Amino acid sequence: MVFGQVVIGPPGSGKTTYCNGMKVAVINLDPANDALPYDCAVNIEDLIKLSDVMIEHSLGPNGGLVYCMDYLEKNIDWLESKLEPFLKDHYFLFDFPGQVELFFLHANAKSVIMKLIKKLNLRLTAVHLVDAHLCSDPGKYVSALLLSLSTMLHLELPHVNVLSKIDLIESYGKLAFNLDFYTDVQDLRYIQHHLDQDPRSSKYRKLTKELCEVIENYSLVDFTTLDIQAQLYLCIF
Repeated sequence: MVFGQVVIGPPGSGKTTYCNGMKVAVINLDPANDALPYDCAVNIEDLIKLSDVMIEHSLGPNGGLVYCMDYLEKNIDWLESKLEPFLKDHYFLFDFPGQVELFFLHANAKSVIMKLIKKLNLRLTAVHLVDAHLCSDPGKYVSALLLSLSTMLHLELPHVNVLSKIDLIESYGKLAFNLDFYTDVQDLRYIQHHLDQDPRSSKYRKLTKELCEVIENYSLVDFTTLDIQAQLYLCIF
């Protein structure tokens, strides 16, 4: 039985830095990540490159990434053969693209993960990174909660949500609430009240209320914090 993590999250959330800090067998499955700071055990660019797809099929970066994940799913035997030499004595990190739609909307990335779990007897945990600066804006924080919840429901994996770059959080401005309010996802009525004070968002009061109720009714989302520079690494077994 082999263990590992599926590292996901929006662009700029710190996925590659996180993988670099873990110092284990890293599998780069981001075909747009052509300047890796780590030595990867397997690189999807040996199979397909986003730049080539965009040129050949006249696609933008988002459409190109969907195409690449679909291509990887159809060529899953290639990935399995690349992983087999590491199955006996390695802990895996799968560094996926930052296009969030791949993990709460499209099925191909999930299909890749599920096929690996089934065929290689992997035990994987999703590690979903969210930039801590989103806590400084109540509207963006609610969006991060919705994204985290949607991803959890779609992937159906053991799941850890992480506020990354926590060492920089004070540089974004004073938080409206204590940090544990954001990590524990406490009573979101306080967030609603805070948003009601903003003329730009007050007109969406009813929508905000409904979204917060959805998040609270599921009662699934919370966050741990990560400062990769302080080596507060997650080890999930």
